[in-house]
Amino acid sequence: MRILVTGATSFVGRALCLRLERDGHRVVALVRDPERARTLLAAGVERLRLDPSAAGEESLAAEIDRCDAVLHLAGEPVIGKRWSAQQKRRLADSRVGLARRLTAAMGRAARGPRVFVSSSAVGLYGNRGDEVLREDSREGDDFLARLCLDWEAAAMEAARSGARVVLLRTGIVLGPGGGVLGAMELPFRLGLGGRLGSGRQFVPWIHLDDLLEMFVRALDDPRLEGAFNATAPEPVTNRDFTRALAEAVGRPAVFPVPGIALRLLLGEAGAVLLAGQRAVPARFLAAGFRFAHPELGAALRSLLGNGAPVRIEAARDVPDHPYLRSRPPTHALLATTRLDAPLESVALFFSSAENLGSMTPSSMRFQIETPLPIAMARGTRIQYTIRLGPLPLSWLTVIEEWNGAEGFADAQHRGPYRCWWHEHRFRRGEDPAGHTTLMEDRVLFSAPLPGIGRLLVRWMIAPQLRRIFAYRARAMAWRFGVLP
Repeated sequence: MRILVTGATSFVGRALCLRLERDGHRVVALVRDPERARTLLAAGVERLRLDPSAAGEESLAAEIDRCDAVLHLAGEPVIGKRWSAQQKRRLADSRVGLARRLTAAMGRAARGPRVFVSSSAVGLYGNRGDEVLREDSREGDDFLARLCLDWEAAAMEAARSGARVVLLRTGIVLGPGGGVLGAMELPFRLGLGGRLGSGRQFVPWIHLDDLLEMFVRALDDPRLEGAFNATAPEPVTNRDFTRALAEAVGRPAVFPVPGIALRLLLGEAGAVLLAGQRAVPARFLAAGFRFAHPELGAALRSLLGNGAPVRIEAARDVPDHPYLRSRPPTHALLATTRLDAPLESVALFFSSAENLGSMTPSSMRFQIETPLPIAMARGTRIQYTIRLGPLPLSWLTVIEEWNGAEGFADAQHRGPYRCWWHEHRFRRGEDPAGHTTLMEDRVLFSAPLPGIGRLLVRWMIAPQLRRIFAYRARAMAWRFGVLP
């Protein structure tokens, strides 16, 4: 299918685009900044600029006429800014306004998409204490609930064009490299985490992997129509969520955040963090949906417990190469990912420099500075910028070895490390048909500041590299499927 996706550069959208490409779909991302999107999305994703002009409306209708489905994920973040009148308009325009533009364009299209899947949120139910909330439960009456109701009503207009409409009422999405977990991880790892308010409010959570499969199921299953709670089957209280997160990172959680502090900091928006919805995915369960991550503790450990096979040890078996002779490495990072795809497909993905950003956490703000497209070969130089925490860094990498489908090695010639040599190796899996691939990464590196380099590796660099390569492994799993 040819699928138009809004919110493609968001935390969920980037993962969803990779997941859709795995199934062979052609993805068209409707974005405000096509150049920025180019560094965040895989090379195979088309980019269509969101143009508010009359000409833009006509081009949107023409593009939608070529698509088989529309996935509407776009939306200004709810938390992070006080809800001024202007911010409330942004929240509504990015969800309701864009949904209306999409459905209006579908109405003008000659053929139009067969499926319209729209995000919504369990905030539609309002603050309901410990009441179990299913899809037929009554709606709330606060600002967020009314926003979700308007959002869903605008999406349902797609039915007038003959499309099947599915509304996914999402909870808090837990995934690598961003989102709520990305904001909470560092304070909890530092032992500064704690419950919010009383901690008795329910947290309707969902693992990103399961949410992606819900979008795929909504897209593919003609029996699914209407509203579905996109949450895990076991909602927990904020107090229990806090305990589980603290256990996953191996730290205590003894610094609660008083409710009054949240209200003073965020105003009306702070109430969202103190409200609770004990939402359950009744309709997905009835449809036979199988959760990969139904239990919170295991879900958090899969994301924060270094579940990907990433280890860091002393450097050994160092190749005899001029770069490594002049910059002796002290450590090695080793990672292996078993992919459910032929070696040729995996190697082809890595042969395009434009795919690098799709494997990088969005928090790193990866940006290629070298003009694209880039021909990958021995001697190719790629200049890019990244951000490590608050620090913006310039990085120049050079392809030192290029062995086609077998792999390649690149080295940092300008950047934060004294030595950085990254070997990418691809081997066929064990199945006789050759439909699986072992992706092996070995990074030989030395930290900056040699006097305290080992301390930097232990306390700062190693945890950061584990998170980066765990995200990389999960992104490749979204794109190609991972073997157990």
